[in-house]
Amino acid sequence: MTHHTAHRLALATTDRLTIYKHFGQADEFQIVDIDAEGGYTFIESRKVVPACSRGEHSEDGFDAVLDLLSDCEALIVGKIGPGAAEYVTTRGIRVFQGAGTVEKILSTLISKKMLDKA
Repeated sequence: MTHHTAHRLALATTDRLTIYKHFGQADEFQIVDIDAEGGYTFIESRKVVPACSRGEHSEDGFDAVLDLLSDCEALIVGKIGPGAAEYVTTRGIRVFQGAGTVEKILSTLISKKMLDKA
């Protein structure tokens, strides 16, 4: 049976176990593909320059990160400010916020079909 990728996500985690990073402070994202059967596979790790430094952020900082994640349909982050979340969504990338284990968060997104909703 061939597994087709249904969704590609960027997770704000460095250890592949826990999602806790704030979007603006994340220096690495784990890229995960979710298949049509609800399984997931880690594809790669992508290093980024954090979008925020010393409490300040800019659209240029956001763009640099989002350009590296442009093939992802959603970000899963521990926290994100409302302005940043709005900006990310204008780039066509959905945002899910919640700290916890990767396994629990992905299971919830998959079982509640949250990725299938527009």
